[in-house]
Amino acid sequence: MTDRELEALVSLLDDEDIRPDIESRILSLGKEAIPFLEKQWEQSFEPEVQNYIEDIIHRLQLDLLHHRMLQWKESGSDDLIKGMWLIATYQYPDLDLVKLKQDLEQLYYEVWLEHKSDANPFDKVKFMNSVLYGKLKFKANTKNFHSPANSMINQVLESKRGNPVSLGVVYLVIAQKLGMPVYGVNLPNMFILTYKDENQQFYINAFNRGLIFSREDIDSYIAQINLVQRPIFYEPCSHTDIVIRVLRNLSISFEKLDEHHKSDEIKQLLKLIE
Repeated sequence: MTDRELEALVSLLDDEDIRPDIESRILSLGKEAIPFLEKQWEQSFEPEVQNYIEDIIHRLQLDLLHHRMLQWKESGSDDLIKGMWLIATYQYPDLDLVKLKQDLEQLYYEVWLEHKSDANPFDKVKFMNSVLYGKLKFKANTKNFHSPANSMINQVLESKRGNPVSLGVVYLVIAQKLGMPVYGVNLPNMFILTYKDENQQFYINAFNRGLIFSREDIDSYIAQINLVQRPIFYEPCSHTDIVIRVLRNLSISFEKLDEHHKSDEIKQLLKLIE
């Protein structure tokens, strides 16, 4: 379909009698129809028509997100940043992945300047903590713990506030770029990190300024919440596991805001990759 034909098709949404048929044709065209819908929205002076167009745009964007998320999973989900970007595009569909990676690259550079590759693992973590939480001022968003923004990587980078998972993602992405064997760990009710190589393993709480702790500390925590010890509580998890946890947090955030429609849409994304 040519641009002129697409523009003419979208303009027919003003006609209520044929609107359902036009909507079906537009939805079948996919994302290429979005710019024309946006232009039609700007030209319309009817709130009802604008709301109708907004709904179609959202459905097209959601279909695109489903497609991209499925592709990400089927490709091996190796790119954690891309997985986090996909989640953020639910709220910010025009978010640029290249710009997001550039922002993280700048953070990496700031930490790299003070990184000592020949230091022992504990000192490497302490140097990183000093830059990330001291110089760059990242911190736990305890005041708005359940805000959806805590699950949006672009918002976390902008505000320098996040929840355990999003701060953990920023931390491990930078650490791995520095050559540090740092990974996520799916601890119940608290996402943490582990530094694990062939010689040693310890744990890091990115939500608490990079606090270092031991396996015995996890044992105590598991006992306090009356759970049986499982390997998953101690060992690295996959990028898919991390994205699933972010989506679950986001769904809960929308529920707490009584935005149940958004929560349900996030649950549909979860079904794609769980």
